[in-house]
Amino acid sequence: MKKPSFKQAAIVAAVVVIASGAFWATTSNHAKSGDKEPAKPKASLTVTTTKAQTIDWPLSLTANGSIAAWQEAVVGSELGGLLLAEVRVNVGDVVKRGQVLARFTNESVAAQVAQQKAAVEEARAALSEADANAERARTLVNSGALSGQQTTQYEVAERSAKARLLSAQAALEMQQIRLRQTEVIAPDDGVISSRSATVGAVASQGQELFKLIRQSRLEWRAEVNATDLLQIKVGQAVKLRVTNGVLVDGKVRMIAPTVDPATRNALVYVDLPVPGSAHAGMFGTGQFLLGRAEALTLPQSAVVMRDGFSYVYQLGKDDKVIQTKVNLGRRVGERIEVVDGASSITPAMVLIEKGAGFLADGDTVRVANPVAGSAANPADTKPAAANAAPLALK
Repeated sequence: MKKPSFKQAAIVAAVVVIASGAFWATTSNHAKSGDKEPAKPKASLTVTTTKAQTIDWPLSLTANGSIAAWQEAVVGSELGGLLLAEVRVNVGDVVKRGQVLARFTNESVAAQVAQQKAAVEEARAALSEADANAERARTLVNSGALSGQQTTQYEVAERSAKARLLSAQAALEMQQIRLRQTEVIAPDDGVISSRSATVGAVASQGQELFKLIRQSRLEWRAEVNATDLLQIKVGQAVKLRVTNGVLVDGKVRMIAPTVDPATRNALVYVDLPVPGSAHAGMFGTGQFLLGRAEALTLPQSAVVMRDGFSYVYQLGKDDKVIQTKVNLGRRVGERIEVVDGASSITPAMVLIEKGAGFLADGDTVRVANPVAGSAANPADTKPAAANAAPLALK
């Protein structure tokens, strides 16, 4: 058999080397292709996270109502047919009990007082004469100079003179009262809330001239549902926010004994401080402070409202979010209580805070502030700070 030449042997060796290189290259490529992980889904949004915290919060009952005067006194004219000569106060003026608010012309009444004083003096003189006649008759009754009938007549005349004097004195007192009534007096301390008195007007008897808020006291009349009425007690503290945004402290003074059959609401009367920022006629929303209780709370930015329901988003495996429906309770500052649904929300869960409003169930996110207890470390259940400083993006 003829041996292959040197040239043929070299060609065979080159082919073997090339084939081996191709085999190893193919094998290596297959190995690398098998070791490569599948590409992760692209994150849709960069978010920050938080955790629910249990906080001791006050229990309260919210109600609405109007502010009104504790008691409003009507100050009117006790005389009729007199000219109003002077008005000394206006709406908003603070007055004291017995202060003169207005004055009627009093010349005619003063003249009647003087006339009645004269009548009293006349009656007193007539009584003096009758007393003297009756005394003489009594001394002569035993001498026979006067009959018994005449003596009786003198005694009757004496009693009649006494009665006329008493009548004249009563009429004088009446005229003096009318003279005092020409000055309109404040019946109590307070503030003038209404004025209808006009200088130069002739007032009729009983006509309203002023309205006075007694002792400047105001009250909030809260409308409370009958089912909540048993939670309220006399003396409880109340935080009232009035129309102008001012917060006013109050205290329950009285609970109405009846419930409106149409609305099933009862009025609760709350005393307000004097002086205060509230004004009669304002509308206010208040909270009756019932005590304190623990609450599972979240930042309000972690709660998303959609289609009339409230949701939160939990950070799950592979940075995917899980949408969870919750019901909300009390709000204090920037935090809100989770009530129904709290069984599905625990302090160990990592929840989306900023950026939650742009997410949907199953979205993949990039976390700017990883907190302890995330999906990568579920064993760590310590609550994270609500405002943790953001770290560098992944």
